[in-house]
Amino acid sequence: MTRSPSPTLPRTLPRRRLLAGPLGARALPHPAWGAAAREITWNDLIPPGLPYGEIIGEGEIDLDADTWLPVFDENGMALNEALAGQRIKLPGFIVPLELSSAGVTVFLLVPYVGACIHVPPPPPNQLVLVTTEHPWPSDDLWDPVWATGRLDTSLQTTEIAAAGYALTAEHLEAYEW
Repeated sequence: MTRSPSPTLPRTLPRRRLLAGPLGARALPHPAWGAAAREITWNDLIPPGLPYGEIIGEGEIDLDADTWLPVFDENGMALNEALAGQRIKLPGFIVPLELSSAGVTVFLLVPYVGACIHVPPPPPNQLVLVTTEHPWPSDDLWDPVWATGRLDTSLQTTEIAAAGYALTAEHLEAYEW
């Protein structure tokens, strides 16, 4: 007499059959996962042919609040769509948006120290909204970092500034000069 497997107990599949199925595809290495990230610079975030001098906005000075409120035209909002979905590595500085005792998990990656805090924010095509599952220690916020992950081109507004790019960071590391 042959017993059929119990519907409440998991059924064991032969390894070949498992690897041939949809779950097996996730278990096998993907060529892009092992590939090195493309190292880019802040200039790469500007669409080709658009000079840096044309992305800086005018602005309004608020003398009472002692601030300058930038106004960006379409050049400051223009994104390099060729980078969409690419795995990149970009250096920059952290402006924390979500900070806990474990560290920073959501932040703006900015091209120079103090951007968005002590001076007006750069244009959206020079800001990257970064999210990470592995917090960056809060005692290292003034040091430059390398952020590595998948880059998306999508305008997102934060309480500090509008960012033209979003990065899901798989790896953060100190930037060495």
